[in-house]
Amino acid sequence: MPPLQPVDYLWLCVAAALAGGVNALAGGGTLLTFPALVAALGSTVMANGTSTVALAPASVSSAWAYRQDLIKEWRWLKLLILPSLVGGLAGTWIVTSMEEKYFKALVPWLIFAASLLFALQPLLTKKKPVLDPKTELPPPHSPWKLVGIVVFQFFVAVYGGYFGAGIGILMLSGLSLIGLTNMHEMNAIKTVLAGCINGMSVVVFTVQHFASGPTVHWPLAGMMMISGIIGGYLAATYGRKLKPIYIRWFVISMGFILSAYFFYVQFTKAS
Repeated sequence: MPPLQPVDYLWLCVAAALAGGVNALAGGGTLLTFPALVAALGSTVMANGTSTVALAPASVSSAWAYRQDLIKEWRWLKLLILPSLVGGLAGTWIVTSMEEKYFKALVPWLIFAASLLFALQPLLTKKKPVLDPKTELPPPHSPWKLVGIVVFQFFVAVYGGYFGAGIGILMLSGLSLIGLTNMHEMNAIKTVLAGCINGMSVVVFTVQHFASGPTVHWPLAGMMMISGIIGGYLAATYGRKLKPIYIRWFVISMGFILSAYFFYVQFTKAS
């Protein structure tokens, strides 16, 4: 691992603050921190672990800012927290158990898929719920649909534990399909569930770090945590006054540029 300079800590903390804010507003913050950490640390697995640990507490600060919105949709949280915890644990165990060369080979594809998902979010979340004409409320969900929602969230959590970029977009899409339309309430639920997924990842990375070798750069993760918390809280508090379209397209552009770069590196090394 190349030695880090003071300026590296500075710009990585800036990336973490931006990522915390982006995650609070829409999702996709990992697309900022992960490539930056790969450049700084030279290891995809350690970059993934450090990014996850650094951004996990930002979910808590964002959730606190959304606390009034959470009260209104508490029933969905109670249903989806358990699959988020179990899936996050499973996904992180997979990534820490495989050889780094396999994860490194998947990185360009994961960044590209997350960027594409982020770009398509308006199409994925525009579906409006069918209302009961008598009550003007969404009809009650069938048991099978509730099972489907839980299973969907479990696989989102597995992916989130494995890599993480784009899980906010996936969760917003799923929440829109069950009839939720208030973006503040959806963001509140998404933020808490992301915190559950990332929290399990932090546990696994910590155990793995001490059991079989470093998976997290702890000094850097600690500094980025503080930046991410500040960015997440400020974005969740003042995000209602901002037009997130500019942030969205900045993240989308960066995602596609970075995926192209990693594809280029991968194919030039292979040749």
